[in-house]
Amino acid sequence: MRSILYAAAVLLVHFLLSARFCVGIRTISGGDGLGFGFSEAPDYRNGVECPVSVNTEVVSSCDPSLVHVAMTLDSEYLRGSIAAVHSVLRHASCPENIFFHFIAAEFDPASPRVLSKLVRSTFPSLNFKIYIFREDTVINLISSSIRQALENPLNYARNYLGDILDLCVDRVIYLDSDLVVVDDILKLWNTTLTNSRVIGAPEYCHANFTKYFTDGFWSDPVISRVFQSRKPCYFNTGVMVMDLVRWREGNYRKRIENWMEIQRKRRIYELGSLPPFLLVFAGNVEAIDHRWNQHGLGGDNVRGSCRSLHPGAVSLLHWSGKGKPWVRLDARKPCPLDHLWEPYDLYKGNLVKDQSSSYSSSTGSSIFLGFSSYLL
Repeated sequence: MRSILYAAAVLLVHFLLSARFCVGIRTISGGDGLGFGFSEAPDYRNGVECPVSVNTEVVSSCDPSLVHVAMTLDSEYLRGSIAAVHSVLRHASCPENIFFHFIAAEFDPASPRVLSKLVRSTFPSLNFKIYIFREDTVINLISSSIRQALENPLNYARNYLGDILDLCVDRVIYLDSDLVVVDDILKLWNTTLTNSRVIGAPEYCHANFTKYFTDGFWSDPVISRVFQSRKPCYFNTGVMVMDLVRWREGNYRKRIENWMEIQRKRRIYELGSLPPFLLVFAGNVEAIDHRWNQHGLGGDNVRGSCRSLHPGAVSLLHWSGKGKPWVRLDARKPCPLDHLWEPYDLYKGNLVKDQSSSYSSSTGSSIFLGFSSYLL
């Protein structure tokens, strides 16, 4: 317990001392009937050392000076997503040079235009775009999982980033919604992917790799041969640096889909969207320092019990697993490390999930700032 409290104190001091240039904070009013319930984040600004954008008026996702971050955005995990964005901006050396690509579900209770308005109200100067992810793109490939939440089609949106994002975006950091970044994300962005590797992520080679697949998989001499020429290690897909040029050229979306089709017929794994990535990439991943994914803080996929930090430095805290910090904090049953997530939480009240009918043509086209549709 003493080590946890010490770690918490260190991270809290880091949070207080690492703030960039910003202005005040205020609560968004619900006077328009949207019921946002989020406070407006401080307006974080670039330092003098930051590269200047080639376009000073309208930021384009094709600007070569940008750091690209992709995340999913839905009503269930919205509170976590907002906290994650806040944490990235809070600790970034050049927050104005970050471009967020948000992937929203087609049939989410909060429509894309509601989510767009909410993001713009919470982060007025944020560079972002919202894309619609059609669930029928992947719904017929999803098999049942150990936890129902892992069957959400949006969990598979990362498979399609090469198709979703603009072709000019040749590199992206993918982040889950249940994490906070406590370091400058530019350090993660500058990861070099060597030997034509497509993705980079922290690897955990001491983990029991065999448990991620069924006995039927390992007993099949044909399909288990996929790892024959590799030394596979577990990695968590909630934090990845992705080379989208190599991804598109290698048609890795289709390679992942092929394994999902086999899974539907043979039942070769139990755990959602992770195993297909392991089948395609494990053993050929650019190893990133473990500090960039202190994962598992949400416990396992059944109980969601409290966990401690792994030994070593921390740049990113990840509540993968069943337990989420905002749920445990609201229930007044937090784990000690949940208090490290709390300073980034901007939530102030209930979100009115489905307000699309409240928008009339008088709202104007400005509501679509940062919004575009994606059809595969």
